[in-house]
Amino acid sequence: MTLRAYDVSERTAKAGRASLEERYERWRSRWFIIGQIAITAGIAWFIATQLLGHHLPFFAPVAAIVTLGVSFGQRFRRAVEVAIGVAVGVGIGDIFVTIFGSGVWQLVVAIALAMSIATLLGAGQLMIIQSGVQSAIIVALAPTADQAFDRWFDAIIGSGMALLMAMIAPSAPLRKPRLVAAEALTDMAVTLEEAARALRDGDQDAADAVLDHSRRGEEVLRRFSAAAAEGLAVVRQSPFHRRQLPSVMAYADLAGPLDHASRNLRVLARRCVVLTWRREPPPPRTYLDLMDELAQVIRFMATELGARRLPTKARDRLAAVGTASSHVELVDSISGVVILAQLRSMIADLLELTGMDYTEARELIPEMD
Repeated sequence: MTLRAYDVSERTAKAGRASLEERYERWRSRWFIIGQIAITAGIAWFIATQLLGHHLPFFAPVAAIVTLGVSFGQRFRRAVEVAIGVAVGVGIGDIFVTIFGSGVWQLVVAIALAMSIATLLGAGQLMIIQSGVQSAIIVALAPTADQAFDRWFDAIIGSGMALLMAMIAPSAPLRKPRLVAAEALTDMAVTLEEAARALRDGDQDAADAVLDHSRRGEEVLRRFSAAAAEGLAVVRQSPFHRRQLPSVMAYADLAGPLDHASRNLRVLARRCVVLTWRREPPPPRTYLDLMDELAQVIRFMATELGARRLPTKARDRLAAVGTASSHVELVDSISGVVILAQLRSMIADLLELTGMDYTEARELIPEMD
């Protein structure tokens, strides 16, 4: 009982530490946009109070927060939709408060009218909802008629500042895809190293863990695709970052080879599980050494991306591993052949990450002796 209680407490402590680390990483991935939103809201408040003389311009920071917050991880178009939705909702609400006052029927009509106008403007669901929400806030919570159009101007100021900030200081259109791609490569290297270790030890549990690890790589690739799409949208729509378009496109082009390499790695991981489950003889040492060598090259590629360089310097090292894979002995085992084949396919995928097309990459890997 004592041992079991200790084991449970130890697992609970590990889970708690993992949860804290996960939350910290989540905050670290969002610290830029959090600071950006806070600063933009403050600037919007300053302009409305100090430059325009508005008293308690509540909607200036609110519009900035709503508009800029939704642009994180999404297209710039979504931020424009929110800005228009906020302006329409506040404008309709102000008109109703000024002419008809505040009440139940005014609230109903204002919401319906604001959402209808947003719909007629060809808005998406997000813009329509924002129009209704903002008009409801105006009629229900801010029924002071003598400040009617000040609130609309405050919303315009906040939304405008948010859109300007999104163009001037977007959420890392170049940095984020590069870092996520480096994370994906590091994850692949760890999976390969763990697979080689599991095969050396004939450890079925370790092989199962390798397969689970390889499947988690799909989430990293999804994050990379989203980051690359956001980066392309920002540099195409921001006049301040058009010159970065070739670089962002180069990183976005990594998506295909990364996906192919990840798929081949998952096939290799599944074969490791089959081999250990059937208690087949482990692959030759040369195969396992190839896995370790390829993992080292992949780590180098991740380092290059982290240093803001495309991993072109890894091309010769990958070609050397590909040549070495052509001279190993073919074994009389389906599992061994599959593992070697997936390794050679991964080398071709990784060569594409260095800027080569598939035909060039394939020609750098000789046929088997």
